[in-house]
Amino acid sequence: MNIKTHRFSILVLGIVLSFLIGCSSQNKQDKKKLKHLYDISSSTETIEDHKIVVYQMMTRLFGNTNTTNKPWGTLKENGVGKFNDINENALKGIKDLGATHVWYTGVIEHAVITDYRKNGIRLDDADVVKGRAGSPYAIKDYYDVNPDMSVNVDQRLEEFEALIKRTHDQDLKVIIDFVPNHVAREYYSDKKPKGVKDLGEGDNLKKGFAPNNNFYYLPNESFVVPQDYKPLGGDKFPLADGKFKEVPAKVSGNGAVTPTPSVNDWFETVRLNYGVNHLSENGEKVFNIDGDVPSTWKKTLAILSYWAEKGVDGFRCDMAEMVPVEYWGWMIPQIKKINPNIRFIAEVYNPKEYKNYIFNGKFDYLYDKVGVYDTLRAVMENREGSSLAHLTKVWKDMDGFNNHMLRFLENHDEQRIASKEFSNDPILGVPGMAVSAALGSGPVMVYFGQEVGEPGAGKSGFSGNDGRTTIFDYWGVPEHQKWVNNHLYDGGQLSSEQRTLRKKYKDILKSVQQSDAFRKGNLIDLQQFNITNAHYNSDKIYSFIRYYGDESILVLANFSNKKDQLELIIPQIVTDKLNLSSEIKGKDLLSGQTINISIDKANESGIPLSIEPYQALYLAL
Repeated sequence: MNIKTHRFSILVLGIVLSFLIGCSSQNKQDKKKLKHLYDISSSTETIEDHKIVVYQMMTRLFGNTNTTNKPWGTLKENGVGKFNDINENALKGIKDLGATHVWYTGVIEHAVITDYRKNGIRLDDADVVKGRAGSPYAIKDYYDVNPDMSVNVDQRLEEFEALIKRTHDQDLKVIIDFVPNHVAREYYSDKKPKGVKDLGEGDNLKKGFAPNNNFYYLPNESFVVPQDYKPLGGDKFPLADGKFKEVPAKVSGNGAVTPTPSVNDWFETVRLNYGVNHLSENGEKVFNIDGDVPSTWKKTLAILSYWAEKGVDGFRCDMAEMVPVEYWGWMIPQIKKINPNIRFIAEVYNPKEYKNYIFNGKFDYLYDKVGVYDTLRAVMENREGSSLAHLTKVWKDMDGFNNHMLRFLENHDEQRIASKEFSNDPILGVPGMAVSAALGSGPVMVYFGQEVGEPGAGKSGFSGNDGRTTIFDYWGVPEHQKWVNNHLYDGGQLSSEQRTLRKKYKDILKSVQQSDAFRKGNLIDLQQFNITNAHYNSDKIYSFIRYYGDESILVLANFSNKKDQLELIIPQIVTDKLNLSSEIKGKDLLSGQTINISIDKANESGIPLSIEPYQALYLAL
């Protein structure tokens, strides 16, 4: 080989090596991008025929137009909403907002202070009732409904059945509570079907725990009312004497194994026994799901069957993780034999148990409280160290069951967005709801009054002035009452700001229902591509794309109080995957506005976009 040939060979080799190294480098960059391209797939998850939107109402408050709001006021003084108040106009208004399901909270009969003895209902002891209207989670008859909400008390069940029919006539589904962990201190059913035995009936009172007992007992101990509890705020009442006879004492609803629970315990309730020995150190499970299951399993199955056969379409299951997951996996399939379309929603707060309660417990949906809600609330409250960047990790951790999570910004347990304890301004709910509704194909929920900025203000009695709408007292809900407008349900008393807010909620909820990208599409996270983007505030701006088939929708939300002129990076790996052109006329599904977008695929420079304070875009690309 001569020198020239040798030099040429070296030159060619150098070019080839340079090309290979360049390709290798590019492949590494592409792999790095692929690693950050989080494309959540819904292919292994259950998808509904439509996007479920749950409208939760505290049923006894919903139709109440009384504005007195006297602390510790009686039913007569402060009024109470009735089943019949939820008329055709009300249901049309709920449907128009975008709801598909109505959660009638507090329907099942629970302990109350109002005297219904003339109707054959036992008088409850005020010493073990929280508030004058009572907690809807202290159920005293699982086969009956709250007499407070009936016009004719003796026809209360028929009035609720009529409400079920009215709801179905508006093409809405009915959800009610199932409270499996505890019942009222004095449980007694006067409406149970023939042959049904009450909870506790037949229990062995000499044993603290027995697999077929319905309650846990403290033999030879008498229950003592918490000394610092003042029922009715100190008002006189026939059974308000600081005493309640219960021998032997039962374990309280939160598991307080003492005859003298504190005022902070769930002392108004008693815990149900599902064959788990909570009185032992290890809490061993004493049941065999392939054999003769415990009595409580059978009795609660009968209760749920009763309501399913009345046309109830779903159950929100209170504190579901306090009941063994094996019970749910045994019970839910049996109820679905009655109606395969019945849906079960679990109140579960431990992320480590999510998969367990979905795949073994057979739940359709779980509360997404400690993930999406807590993250969004921290950002909305502008807490130190809060960032929307954390939200990506939250839903990434839900891969494989993201669509089983129910998202919300308000419910009866949480403080109102408009309260001084939260944001003090309901407009912050707009970007939060836009993100919550669009993150997955699972349900989203709104709480009555949320859509008009109800602040939950005022000390109502047992409930303090804590930013929550009371669940314990007779009360009117002022901003919501403006929409009720004397049962016209037309928003006739709302301010222009409230009308605008309600329309924004409506636009969000309608959009996520009408788009296949939201209803059953996949999700591509854009946040990670923009974390180091100097023209993108990742603490206050959140973005992702939902896509299905040829439909792609960019979700962009601004949690800042300032208008943001940003540059959003959508890398070529995403534009190629979605087959996006360089020039796009995007339509915002929320405002109807058309926005021109130019994508520089070669340089992947940011797309200039503008978004108003506390607003969101659903931009169809």
